[in-house]
Amino acid sequence: MDAHTITVQPWEKHMLHEIEKAIMNANLGFNPTNNGEIVIINVPILTEERRINLSKQAKAAAEDAKVSIRNDRREAMHEIKKTEASEDMKANAEVDIQALTDKYSAIVDEHYKIKDVEIMKV
Repeated sequence: MDAHTITVQPWEKHMLHEIEKAIMNANLGFNPTNNGEIVIINVPILTEERRINLSKQAKAAAEDAKVSIRNDRREAMHEIKKTEASEDMKANAEVDIQALTDKYSAIVDEHYKIKDVEIMKV
C-alpha cells in the first residue's frame, strides 16, 4: 500500500484471525487489522526509544548466536576427545574448531554492528 504499511494476503481466508493473533502475540508493537481478505499492519515511524529497544534486541540475538556457536564448539571438542585418532590429530582438529568458532563469532559481531547502524539511522 505505502511505505509504512505491510499487507499479508493468506491463501486460506480462514487463517486471517490466526495470522492476526500470531502478530499480536509476537509482541512487535503492531496492531494488525483485516478487511476480510488481507491483514493490514501499519508500521509506526520509529522513535528514539524504539530504536534503542530494537538495538538491544539485535544485541541479544547476536549474543544468542554466539552462545550457540560456543555450544557447538563444546560439542565438537567433546566428539574429538571420544575418537581414537592420534593426539596430534586431535590437537589439530581442536585448533581448527577454535579458528572456526572465532571466525563465525567475528561474523556475528560484524553483522550486529551493521544492523545497529541501520537501526539507529534516522
